Amino acid sequence: MKKVLIILAVLVIAFAGAFYYTENANSVDITIKTDGVNITVEADTIFFQKAPPEMEQKIGEYMADVINDPDSTVETIKANVTDIARSYGYSKVDVTIESQFGVDQLPMPAVVSGDSMYPTLRDGQELIVLKTDDYKVGDIVIAKHPEYGLIVKRVGKIEPTRVYLMSDNKKVERIYTPTSVIVRTPLNTWVPRSAIVGVVKKY
Repeated sequence: MKKVLIILAVLVIAFAGAFYYTENANSVDITIKTDGVNITVEADTIFFQKAPPEMEQKIGEYMADVINDPDSTVETIKANVTDIARSYGYSKVDVTIESQFGVDQLPMPAVVSGDSMYPTLRDGQELIVLKTDDYKVGDIVIAKHPEYGLIVKRVGKIEPTRVYLMSDNKKVERIYTPTSVIVRTPLNTWVPRSAIVGVVKKY
């Protein structure tokens, strides 16, 4: 009787192991680590075996392009990386993004253009932005402007549907011509809340 029970237990364990292997043979866990500048991709399959290097390289190349895209999000990146993994035959894909800001927190690099945020930020200064809609008055943010493209400003006011962005540089420049005086001031502007890309975290 004991031998029968032992045999049955072994068969159950073997069946469970085979079932687990069958269910997870086409699974892959992908971890993308980035600080907004450097990117590493680690893909592990069942029993911690490495995935094809070509797949990791393809995901790395995709990340190198998309990390600079102000419209990319954690959700869109995960969906596109999942599609890449599925093209290599994986049906179960789990994607995690790790950055200096935490898990599934997406950084973006940026470079200051102009002196509207002087003296806080200087022309040509490199920034690291955390893509988020969690910001407050006083934060420096990157936003999309319909005329000037990406702008970096300080949050001055927050209303339910819009945000007032201000320049740190208060200098007024006057240009005199033979017939007129042209007054130039740094940009202060309202933008929709949806135009905020993220908060500047490193400068």
